[in-house]
Amino acid sequence: MRLFAIRDYRHLFSAQVIALFGTGLTTVALGLLAYDLAGPRAGMVLGTALTIKMVMYVVIAPLAAAYVDRLPRRTLLVLLDVVRGAVVLALPLVTEVWHIYILIGLLQSASAAFTPTFQAVIPDIVTDESDYTRALSASQVAYTMESLLSPVLAAVALTFMSFDRLFLGTSAGFLISALLVLSTRIPDARSSAHTKAWDKAAAGIRTFLRTPRLRGIMALNLVVAASGSIVVVNTVNYVRDELGGSQSDVAWMLAASGTGTLLAALVLPRVLDRITARTVMMTGAGVLVGGTTAAVTLITAGLTTWTGTAITWTVIGIGMALVITPTGKVLRASVGRNAIPEAFAAQFSLSHLAWLITYPIAGWLGTNAGFTLAWPVLAVLAGAGAIGALLLWPRHDGRATMTRPATPTRHAPGKDRSTLAKAA
Repeated sequence: MRLFAIRDYRHLFSAQVIALFGTGLTTVALGLLAYDLAGPRAGMVLGTALTIKMVMYVVIAPLAAAYVDRLPRRTLLVLLDVVRGAVVLALPLVTEVWHIYILIGLLQSASAAFTPTFQAVIPDIVTDESDYTRALSASQVAYTMESLLSPVLAAVALTFMSFDRLFLGTSAGFLISALLVLSTRIPDARSSAHTKAWDKAAAGIRTFLRTPRLRGIMALNLVVAASGSIVVVNTVNYVRDELGGSQSDVAWMLAASGTGTLLAALVLPRVLDRITARTVMMTGAGVLVGGTTAAVTLITAGLTTWTGTAITWTVIGIGMALVITPTGKVLRASVGRNAIPEAFAAQFSLSHLAWLITYPIAGWLGTNAGFTLAWPVLAVLAGAGAIGALLLWPRHDGRATMTRPATPTRHAPGKDRSTLAKAA
């Protein structure tokens, strides 16, 4: 494949995959650690930890994008990987809940700076439009493979080791990722048109507010977060307490959601050649609303069966892929090349702002008032987000399909991509 013939991209993609699998193991292990320390209140502990994560992402990501053109990006990415590896290595040593909160704050501060920097690097390495499209698809496949295989690997590992050993795999993943990033030739960022840090941090958000399709994406972020919070936060307590499952069963149920994401990701590249991104993403929103409604029905009607839960979790996974996969392409088509880092950082912060709203509902409300109240609230938010997206993103704005160009086209670094916006 021509894309993977690009050495620097190949190394960066490998670094991303390895770090993602480490992160996936951390997600499973963190949930089990919370259950080990807090028992039935694990959902509240996990919800708090993930809320801290979202605060770090919302605050730090735009600031990282604002200052990234002043720092050597390769050195920054390596340093952040090392920090994440060291913090995760300390997680198995915690004995109090508040230890988790401090370490998660440090870990996610590093991740919040890493992700938008990494995303902004790829367009500078993969300059061909069609190759960049494939790079976006490959990145999403990596995310979906992680969401599918990490819980499976965790389930297998948990049959012969305690969950705290999973953190060791995560730490090793981050260190290997750092070595791979160190082996690449990453160009430093181009200077932004904005000279002040706050101007650069706010520029991407202003772009979202004045662009109809991006306002629609903001609403879709709420749909994804409301549905995904049920899976991410509540699976541990739901499987252990409602279904009477084991640690391994928690991992297998998370894998059901990953399976849905993977199935959708395998089909989407061809679909996006013929159907507009708007249509695909709105369909995904409908699927997520349906999946969240099904979850509410399971818990309120007393239909808490393994089969019903697995099917519902799979549907939610499919919907999340349908919404998330085309997002990067819509962003790239909506801004000039120099504004790409700011746009990605804004989406990173805005999407996690939605999770900042839904994580406490799933964790705190779910623990104190029960799933029968928390899940309907999340379902209402998912429905409101879907309706908002339909209203904010006009149908005519996405009338053209996002197809790959017949002849590969290279764009000058400073060339404005306003003509590409029609492709979104």
